[in-house]
Amino acid sequence: MAPMKYRIEPNPMTTPGSYKLRFIPQGINGYDEVAAAVAMKNPNWPEDMVKAVLKAGNEEIQDMVTNGIQVTYEDAFTYRPSFHARLDTPDDPLPSMDKLLRVKVSASRNFVKAVRQDAHLERVDPKEKVPMMLSAEDTNLELNDVLNPDGVLRLNGTNLLFDRKDPDCGCLIEGTRSGETAQTQFASVSNTEVLLVPHIPAQDDPWNNEYTVSIHTRYTENGSIRTGTYGRRLRSPLELSGFSANNPQEVGILTGNAPAPYVVATSAEMTADEQIRIQAIFDLTDNRLTLSLQAMEKRGTAGDPVSVPDNGTYTLPGFSGSAVTSLTVRVDNYDDLISLIRSSYNGRIVDILEMGM
Repeated sequence: MAPMKYRIEPNPMTTPGSYKLRFIPQGINGYDEVAAAVAMKNPNWPEDMVKAVLKAGNEEIQDMVTNGIQVTYEDAFTYRPSFHARLDTPDDPLPSMDKLLRVKVSASRNFVKAVRQDAHLERVDPKEKVPMMLSAEDTNLELNDVLNPDGVLRLNGTNLLFDRKDPDCGCLIEGTRSGETAQTQFASVSNTEVLLVPHIPAQDDPWNNEYTVSIHTRYTENGSIRTGTYGRRLRSPLELSGFSANNPQEVGILTGNAPAPYVVATSAEMTADEQIRIQAIFDLTDNRLTLSLQAMEKRGTAGDPVSVPDNGTYTLPGFSGSAVTSLTVRVDNYDDLISLIRSSYNGRIVDILEMGM
């Protein structure tokens, strides 16, 4: 059996810093490769026939799931539809199909057990020098992982230097749903630090405020391009203008690249415009999600956290000295919010809200 290869990489999502294993695929196989492997072990089965059967099988699975049937391959995979919806009454209209219906595919316990039993690992040592970003800070707000259009972004790390005159080198900011912009306004570029005024690409919907940043460089005149991507997501401020209790709005917040927001801010009690933060924390020890409002300063004052057990409407209290007395939010997609926080934000996600009367 060929080994599963992995590389040890810094994990910037933990404090203090740690390291993680990244799987290094040795290739990506599809219908052709699987059909060829099956035909090799079964000489009486033509390869094109195997491929046709694989495709036909997938089409039948899709039809069965569409007709509400769970498909289970013993000791392999299970395909089934699932629903995500919260109804206040049994007679409420259902959400649109793209928000309501999911399809889940899961491997059986025996399948996973067999893979684990047969697999062996091989470490791949880094042979190439690549840009490594260890932190990203907005110098205006003095906050990490914030992409502020009115600030300066500082990237710290190693091997970051690139030739600004080389059209193949530079810094790229990409939206996780759509849009990308090559950066052009730099204050300084060195091996350990890059300072730039960020130009932020627009994404499909205003709640898609999640971005990645990468650096492309080469270390010799004719060397190959090396790329390094910052391991954490950056989030840009969200504008909640005309937002007060007597002028209710709906603004998506605390979402990734989804076409519908996971959380919606609906109203606020406030006496003046203010910039605040909203924080969502998922505690793995007791499977508890809490939301709270915070001041803009690191470790600044904060409102009391509100426990969020499921979809629903919640009112978050303000904090001492804030012009925002409370903010009411509606959680529309609890499961995907938890998944986003756990998979991409190490248990904690924060949005900056530009609160306007």
